Amino acid sequence: MANPLVHTHAPVAEALRNGEPVVALESTIVAHGMPYPANLETAQTLESLVESGGAVPATVAVANGQIHVGCAADMLHALATEEGVWKISRRDLPLALAKRVLGATTVSGTLIGAARAGVAVFATGGIGGVHRGVASTWDVSADLADLAASDVAVVSAGAKSILDIPRTLEVLESNGVAVLALGCDDFPAFFTRTSGCAAPMRVDSAAEAAAVAHAQQSLGIESGLLVGVPIPAEAEADGVAEAAAAAPPTLTLRLGPPQPSGPQRAVSSDRAAVSLMAELGRQLVFFPRIQSLNCFPHLKILLSSPGLGRQLSFFPRIQNLNCFPHLKILLSSPELGRQLAFFPRIQSLNYSPHLK
Repeated sequence: MANPLVHTHAPVAEALRNGEPVVALESTIVAHGMPYPANLETAQTLESLVESGGAVPATVAVANGQIHVGCAADMLHALATEEGVWKISRRDLPLALAKRVLGATTVSGTLIGAARAGVAVFATGGIGGVHRGVASTWDVSADLADLAASDVAVVSAGAKSILDIPRTLEVLESNGVAVLALGCDDFPAFFTRTSGCAAPMRVDSAAEAAAVAHAQQSLGIESGLLVGVPIPAEAEADGVAEAAAAAPPTLTLRLGPPQPSGPQRAVSSDRAAVSLMAELGRQLVFFPRIQSLNCFPHLKILLSSPGLGRQLSFFPRIQNLNCFPHLKILLSSPELGRQLAFFPRIQSLNYSPHLK
């Protein structure tokens, strides 16, 4: 039954009904991430990136007493230009809906909207996490709780480097959130390519990341998945070591020389990072329709061995113990084999001295 507090924009609703790919985008970057008109231009660019690959963008926001999953052009413009737009996380949603305010969703708020609408992939710049000095402040972003609670794959440029990233990764691990790094061994730190922390898991292609997301969703594991993708080297902030330590709120990117017709404008690293995440998010949502093993070279190589292919095909029945030498050795002992055969009934505790 549809939730009256969640409004799914018509193009998004149609795409979901038809099983077409949809990528959720946050709206805080529009209202609070950068000045006008750069904020609106960035939002439009992100949606165009998603559309260019055949997916449907779903920017999430709050307005008129509803969570909007997908925004019309006039709503994006309002988010970019109006004063007093609320910044909405999990805790703010009920009050924002009750007051019918205009609000931009954080990672946490966007995850809630995406999950309620059935959108499986969300692309963003950087997630929140455990703040430095947490022992005295207890300042931990709600992003982490909603990553653990939402069955949505989140593609981001990592965690913001103002955070305590080692503790952020620990909290994600404790809450069962799978954290992958794409093509690197270090977990990225938003506007820098490395945080100095080893990534818990590594994948080497969008297809491999999509396979992980698909497996998790197919198993019904009700927690999120975080895919960290380093920002492109050419867009990385100047002074990587200093940036990771000092973490100013905005850094100038190396985006080429200033335009001669106007003043140079400092652009938040959100822009390059979120653009990349939108592109990868678009790739991930196509996974369910990928029908050729050419999309998965590691699986193609695996199955190119007739022997291994045969083993895999017969695995459920284990018809040939040669495929499993450790089991063959185990069962070569008639006595142990007999014990194992009768184990379900445990007819004699002599077979299990530790139980006795």
